[in-house]
Amino acid sequence: MKFDNIKFLEDHINKILSFYNQNSFDKNGGFFNVFLNDGSIFDKENRHLVSTSRFVFNYANAYLMTKDNKYKELCNHGLEFIINQHRNINTNHFSWQISNNKVVDGRAMAYGYAFVILAGSYAFKIGIEKGKELAEEAWNFMNKYFWEKKYSAYADELSPDLKTLNPYRGQNANMHIVEALIAAYEIFKEKKYLDRANLIAQQFAVNLASQSQNQIWEHYDSSWKIDWEYNKDKPDDAYRPWGFQPGHQIEWAKLLLQLNEHYPEDWKIERSIYLFEKGTTMSIDNEYGGLVYGYSPEGNFTNDNKYFWVQAEALAASWRLYKITNKKDYYNFYISLWEYCWKNFVDHKYGAWFNILTRKGKQIDKIKSPLGKTDYHTMGACWDIITNMD
Repeated sequence: MKFDNIKFLEDHINKILSFYNQNSFDKNGGFFNVFLNDGSIFDKENRHLVSTSRFVFNYANAYLMTKDNKYKELCNHGLEFIINQHRNINTNHFSWQISNNKVVDGRAMAYGYAFVILAGSYAFKIGIEKGKELAEEAWNFMNKYFWEKKYSAYADELSPDLKTLNPYRGQNANMHIVEALIAAYEIFKEKKYLDRANLIAQQFAVNLASQSQNQIWEHYDSSWKIDWEYNKDKPDDAYRPWGFQPGHQIEWAKLLLQLNEHYPEDWKIERSIYLFEKGTTMSIDNEYGGLVYGYSPEGNFTNDNKYFWVQAEALAASWRLYKITNKKDYYNFYISLWEYCWKNFVDHKYGAWFNILTRKGKQIDKIKSPLGKTDYHTMGACWDIITNMD
């Protein structure tokens, strides 16, 4: 199998798109979010801001790859849903989750707003003008309510009435904000996005990491001191798991290399290498293959399940590291992990990737795509790899 071949990657992306194309479109607005293994809809009501935004990103990139106008139309369809249905008419912010067009979780979440910026940016990239207005609206909202200049970081969570910031602070939202700001800079060519992304990256990958074995910890208090106890009983939490997350060490490694293309500094490559090698070394499952979800500060697995997105981010990061260092070890890692994913995660019957597998490679349930998935990580990794092919 030619895992290092553009045609292979494009064919794989098209097969994933086919899985979602069959049932994702909702004629009444937006996209269905939750699908079973065969692509049938499991949940028709619930819509998540992250899912909707990721669908917009996916379909914008699909249009860039195929030039098929149906993807541009789908992108616009999703953008309209963000603007009109996710918007809380009382406060004018975008709600985290709705069901049957009614708000079921009205919090304003920095994590969700990061993906609104990403969606708006990519929509504009394919010629949907209102994408820029949406991205700028999200940027301005985050500056007003979430940005903490003193700490060079964004707060996480705001009450539905926009009056109360939750004291919790986390790296996950900030990581995806960096991703979104890099995209916004590349698309809009406005330096404010790049400068902010660089500031946040240095804060998390260097300054805050110095508190936690030079790795990136997930949870902090309102003064940005590490909270070692937060969610200690939840190593499998979807957005705020306890323990070091190898997928996030690896994702930061990728983002630092992306950022370095626009803002070259030696520390970015050095930290990228360290975070990738630490994350993969601590999470590699030498018995069953793949990378586990989490490990403790002492180095023990806290959650030995295999999550699709962890593997996908490791594919993208290892390829980038191979291209920038020319070290064969990164290439060999890339091929080996693809072989594991091809055997275990890729559904060769129905398409797309399974969501979570046990350590031994068994699917934990029949929901292939829960809220938030959309295979944005898998297709995003493939697109990122393609951009770094010779």
